[in-house]
Amino acid sequence: MLPDPYPIRPFTGPIQATVVVPGSKSITNRALLCAALASGVTRLDGVLLADDTEAMLDCVAALGASVQIDRSSCSVLIEGTGGRVLDTGRAIDVRQSGTTARFISAALLLADHDRLIDAAPQMRARPMGPTFAALRSVGAGVVETGAADHLPATIRGAVSATRPTVVLAADLSSQFISGLLLVAPCLVHGLRIELSTEAVSAPYLAMTVAVMRAFGAEVDDRVPGVYLVAPGGYRGREYAIEPDASAASYFFAAAAIRGGTVRIEGLGSGSIQGDVGFVDVLAAMGAEVEVESGSVRVTGRELHGVDVDLSAISDTAQTLAAVAAHADGATRVRGIGFIRAKETDRIAAVVTELRRCGVGATELDDGFEVVPAPIRPATVHTYDDHRMAMSSALLGLRSPGIEIADPSCVSKTFPGFFEVLESLRPESP
Repeated sequence: MLPDPYPIRPFTGPIQATVVVPGSKSITNRALLCAALASGVTRLDGVLLADDTEAMLDCVAALGASVQIDRSSCSVLIEGTGGRVLDTGRAIDVRQSGTTARFISAALLLADHDRLIDAAPQMRARPMGPTFAALRSVGAGVVETGAADHLPATIRGAVSATRPTVVLAADLSSQFISGLLLVAPCLVHGLRIELSTEAVSAPYLAMTVAVMRAFGAEVDDRVPGVYLVAPGGYRGREYAIEPDASAASYFFAAAAIRGGTVRIEGLGSGSIQGDVGFVDVLAAMGAEVEVESGSVRVTGRELHGVDVDLSAISDTAQTLAAVAAHADGATRVRGIGFIRAKETDRIAAVVTELRRCGVGATELDDGFEVVPAPIRPATVHTYDDHRMAMSSALLGLRSPGIEIADPSCVSKTFPGFFEVLESLRPESP
């Protein structure tokens, strides 16, 4: 049985808050895999502890890494395998985590024995064809035990006599490319990856390379669309994880919608997360934005509609839809057709739920258009998609009667989201 809908009470005035958001899911899962494959011991601080990262923690332990979690301090101590995948006999279950599915499937290139990788029903329904094709192209054995190009599957690695080259289309997802990149330093001869199309979510590939280099990998990416990864593996180290920029987008958007100022420390001009660029979109809509080396501040002003390509920061598309509902003109979001294959069809879901709330919205082939209108009371459906729940909550900051169905789905990446949102509420005069 699903929990009762979560009611969003409108804020009575502008926000004045410094917000603490959990560690980046994307950096956490990349760092966990690098640490698990490293030689020696790694300490990770600022780790996100949520469903997606708990899945990765279980999976790297199943690969043979020793994992100790200190939940009180959000830190993890990992003794790596030295670039091997051990036959631990433990089940590999990626649950609902897409990044875990793509990264761990790639890690099984290092296995000299068959390993079964499985997932929750929602992740079983998501496509794995590009990942499986890439693994097969470098000699891995991949046998689906259910539907073709989907989990579950049995995977066994292969050892190449020379440095393999894999040519990949990058216009559907960057996750499977990141998975191959993360594993490449542990291959006997390294790996050369050539992209045959322009990458969607390109900042995530840059993030992957940055984390790899932090753990000692040698990656030559000077030629656009080509990654030359040298062998040599990873080395354990101490590593601090940035706050999650995707999670921060909801609170920056709250300031833009309700007025006032939200500041988040730990993000800034030196961040390796592309989603920090969401504040540039808010600035284009009229918000006042200040990005410093170690913090970002957003102050709400009158909002205007924009025409924007979000292909590089697609995880913020739903957040922008909620902001766009409060602008003084239409907003068009382009370049995100690939998010139809995320936890749900995020384009169709956004349009359906905005319309449910009385806002004008239209699906486009590669995005959506939002035409502001008075927001009416509604219970917003979330489709078991954490980002639908968190972004839709923003619709209730100025308008009464908004409820969020299945609010517990936020546990995938941000278990305390609603408590943090409530902490922004202005004190009563």
